[in-house]
Amino acid sequence: MRLPLNQKIAILLHEGIRGTHGKTGLSLLRYSEAPIVVAIDRDSPGESLPELTGIKRDVPIVASVKDALRFGPQVLVIGIAPKGGSLPDDYWHEIKDALVGGISIINGLHTPLGISPELKTLLKPGQLIWDVRKEPSNISVCTLAARNLSCRRVLTVGTDMAVGKMSTSLELHRSSRLRGLRTKFIATGQTGLMLEGDGVPLDAVRVDFAAGAVEQVVMRYGKNYDILQVEGQGSLLHPSSTATLPLIRGSQPTQMILVHRLGQNQVIEGVPIPPLTEVVKLYEMVASGAGAFASVPVVGIALNTSNFDPETAKMAIAQVEAETGLPCTDVIRFGGDKLLDAIIRN
Repeated sequence: MRLPLNQKIAILLHEGIRGTHGKTGLSLLRYSEAPIVVAIDRDSPGESLPELTGIKRDVPIVASVKDALRFGPQVLVIGIAPKGGSLPDDYWHEIKDALVGGISIINGLHTPLGISPELKTLLKPGQLIWDVRKEPSNISVCTLAARNLSCRRVLTVGTDMAVGKMSTSLELHRSSRLRGLRTKFIATGQTGLMLEGDGVPLDAVRVDFAAGAVEQVVMRYGKNYDILQVEGQGSLLHPSSTATLPLIRGSQPTQMILVHRLGQNQVIEGVPIPPLTEVVKLYEMVASGAGAFASVPVVGIALNTSNFDPETAKMAIAQVEAETGLPCTDVIRFGGDKLLDAIIRN
């Protein structure tokens, strides 16, 4: 299932447009082809979404689900990605208002809504609740089958969570498509699944089967495409992240792109981000298993410069290139061609 293209969509984003947890909704606004008709954020009603975010989709912002009803949405997407993935307590009344208003719910959080007896009683014929984070059926442990595929498998890896790995993979997918390559975006998180319609919700999979679940979806598409753009998750540097290693083992990447947010120097208090040259070495060492697996190079750096002006961004990109010897760009500002060139060269 994916975000429906024939139904009007509302995005619930309370404190997510200006705040730090609006990743899902903002990514859908940036990339989805679905007819999104309204964004809901009590901090920003009446303001301009393009001016606030730089996203070229001029939809109105209202303060509540009840205010959004006049735009005729048929589906409400919960557009936040808070720490821990739980539904905030003050969102429940908005969910209920949506169901009472005849609107279906798409929920990418860890809190399941479809099993709630209270919410079930509010469902009318034709309404549904789609909980995106569900473990796929028939998964097994990893067998390293992906290493026998002939396609390129490009995995985005990060210095931290929520730095732009999905956006980087999507921009590389777009650049690959424009060059006529047979390309497939492999979604591994809630937002990617809503956009692509298939993939694996990796953080809903039991850890023993996580690499196998990645392998399963990579094998499903690997023989039919020139290049798979595998959406990264988490970071080897973050103490609460468990998704990165299964992605590396399950996809058996041929190249990696390192994603970093300009100006960020620690993942949590007391845990610094090492120099990017050292992070590159870390990922290459882990991917190769110190020689147990094939060598996997980091071939470029995707620098998230969203908090800086364009000139500062350009200077920072040049500095990263000088320090690492790798091509670097901000794929949102400048596109993915430079990184795609590096992928094709290696």
